[in-house]
Amino acid sequence: MTGALLADIGGTNARFALAASDPSAPALLPDSVQVYAVADFPSLADAARHYLDKVGAAPSHGVFAVAGRVDGDEARITNHPWVISAERTRIALGLTRIDLVNDFAAQAMAVSLLGVGDVVPIGGVRWHGWNDSGDRTYAIIGPGTGLGVGALLRRDGRFYPLQTEGGHVSFAPNNPEEIDVLKRLSGEFGRVSNERLISGSGLVNLHRALSQIAGEDPGPLQPQDITAMAREGDVRCLRAIDVFCAVFGAAAGDLVLTLGAWDGVFLPGGLVPKLMPWLAHSGFRQRFEHKGRFSPTMARVPTLAVTHPQPGLLGAAALAAQCALKAAA
Repeated sequence: MTGALLADIGGTNARFALAASDPSAPALLPDSVQVYAVADFPSLADAARHYLDKVGAAPSHGVFAVAGRVDGDEARITNHPWVISAERTRIALGLTRIDLVNDFAAQAMAVSLLGVGDVVPIGGVRWHGWNDSGDRTYAIIGPGTGLGVGALLRRDGRFYPLQTEGGHVSFAPNNPEEIDVLKRLSGEFGRVSNERLISGSGLVNLHRALSQIAGEDPGPLQPQDITAMAREGDVRCLRAIDVFCAVFGAAAGDLVLTLGAWDGVFLPGGLVPKLMPWLAHSGFRQRFEHKGRFSPTMARVPTLAVTHPQPGLLGAAALAAQCALKAAA
């Protein structure tokens, strides 16, 4: 028996899995994970039906984490045309209940199930896991197709994820080069958010802006082209990654200050594993800590790259468990 259908829906991929109904078993059934391209399906319901038919499961409850703002019954994927109605999707799949949440609410809840082996510290400050019962506040920020931002609070032993659209706050340049990048991007987009730089398309935007500043036309590129050329030593691609990591670190530090997340910041997202060869040796940590009078405080805050293969689904499983407990109460 399975407890719930889990989904983690981004602008590029739709990930599905099943949750265990036995509370003594792992919350997420790893062998049930399947990943599909969202472009291959006209709707979330079609993708989910394809998954259920393939695995031969008939759960009654669904927890769907989506990369966009959830407004009541409806969610719009920020970087994909899908518009999701919880009620229509529930009916189409024959479920008794669907919980629709922001994808970074799920990423935040995943932190409650992570151990020290599921993260890699960026910088010298380590995380010691859930080794006490005190109140904790963590920030979560991660680049993928877009830039997701959330938080996890533990208060009196209970976990509370915060759903935000913090990836769309305005980009704040910190040096002349970044001011030049902002000028280029504002001419293209008008308002420039952090997501315009700290995401897959953001890496492309950065590379294009830096190339234009140098009087070059880079031509059409994908994020994987830039990382591939960086591995081959391309100077412009290496610089684009350096600036990306620095801006990412600055935004992560700003988030800690905004939330009072002195216990740490977790860095999930599809782009983080791809940037690991550069992230630890970039300006990420320096810009994270570089917060004026709060620099000594920031130097004590851990920054943790998430290496768990499916944190979004793990967090959806944690939310499904919460729902089961509420239903049983």
